[in-house]
Amino acid sequence: MQRETAVVGAFETLVVTDPTLNTVVATTSIHFTDVPSIIECRSPAGRVLVCSIPPERLATAPEIGRYLDRLAVGGSGSNDAAKSAPTRTIGVGIVGYGPFGGMGYTHGLAAMETDGLAFVGVCDSNEERRLAAMVDFPTVQGHVDLASLSKANDVDVVIVATPPLFHASIALELLRAGKHVVVEKPMCLTVADAEELLAVSADVGRTITVHQNRRWDGDFLALRRAIDTGLLGDVFNMETFVGSFEHPCRWWHSDETFSGGAVYDWGSHHIDWILRIFGSRPQRVRAISHKRVWRDVTNADQIDVHMRWDDGREARFIQSDVAGIRKPKFYVQGTSGTAAADYTPVTIDQLVDGRGHVAHEWHHAEVAADLRLSRYEPGYGTVEMVLPPVARVGWPFHRALADHLLLGEAIPVPPEESRDVVAVLEAAHASGADGGVELTCG
Repeated sequence: MQRETAVVGAFETLVVTDPTLNTVVATTSIHFTDVPSIIECRSPAGRVLVCSIPPERLATAPEIGRYLDRLAVGGSGSNDAAKSAPTRTIGVGIVGYGPFGGMGYTHGLAAMETDGLAFVGVCDSNEERRLAAMVDFPTVQGHVDLASLSKANDVDVVIVATPPLFHASIALELLRAGKHVVVEKPMCLTVADAEELLAVSADVGRTITVHQNRRWDGDFLALRRAIDTGLLGDVFNMETFVGSFEHPCRWWHSDETFSGGAVYDWGSHHIDWILRIFGSRPQRVRAISHKRVWRDVTNADQIDVHMRWDDGREARFIQSDVAGIRKPKFYVQGTSGTAAADYTPVTIDQLVDGRGHVAHEWHHAEVAADLRLSRYEPGYGTVEMVLPPVARVGWPFHRALADHLLLGEAIPVPPEESRDVVAVLEAAHASGADGGVELTCG
């Protein structure tokens, strides 16, 4: 956990009257003096935690809420703390290491840089990539097949980073082998497979979750914060977009056989964002797809997904490889205001000896954007503001995964939420293939 958390608002000074019964477990710096801000009070009847920070402020200080939860479970006393502290490291295995810089490398790096996790095993059918993983991470054991990785006693949780077509079958085999499982997004290609994964996970008592890493993107967190603090009022419409006019990826991402179709690519992120904002999956889904330019790949060139809820709310997601001018990344309407964000590609310019000017442009979706917000104030008119992306520290998904497996805290991404994303993706793909017919998704 972070050693410090900034909180704005009222502060009630606490006083320790009996050090034998009351323990200061957190302090706050007031005028350069550390004063008690959380006290643990003990009595024969049990323990009481007293916090100087009003409950309404804890919503903007989740670290403090998490600290209070851990204190409530473990306590500050040496015996209680020893009982609740993690006593070992969670061994992480990866299936499908992929090329350098891909998701396998990313997960390996995250595991090695997250306290409580260790990257110990890798399985890839490609020998070159398997050996590359062992060069990138010299302490990692290579496995030639899934059966070998499943038998490894030092592997507690396995991250499945293969093409989506294989997610369900591999995850099921790992769960039945007694492993916790993290699946790359999308969870799988059909709701039926998702339901089976949830059922088997419950039967064997093992965790299954999905690496919805963009829930922690700084601009999405800024949008969530704006909505949670009431700046937009009640959200009734949300539109998201990703794309440009360029040849799509020539890897499996663009092959419908392995990817599931265009909507399963970025839609796995954007539909997840929309469902997190609206709190449930829509009742009806309709999609229009186009195949007009890029004939050498099987994914659609563009897919436009419309979602509707029974209470009238609506959302839209567009992914396009034929959009010369990009739409906003986010466009969100509420009863009190509107928020929007535009993509901000980053180009790194260098002067290299012998070559001259060299420019490298990162993918436009990799950089968190500023959030523009216009809010209506009665008797005054619209007021505009800009919200910068929320800073991200470390590897938040992997940190939450370790806390879940070691401390029993909340699962990083509840699998039921990922199942609902798959339900929308499956309906959208089917609708796009059938000329845009509206399908139910209840």
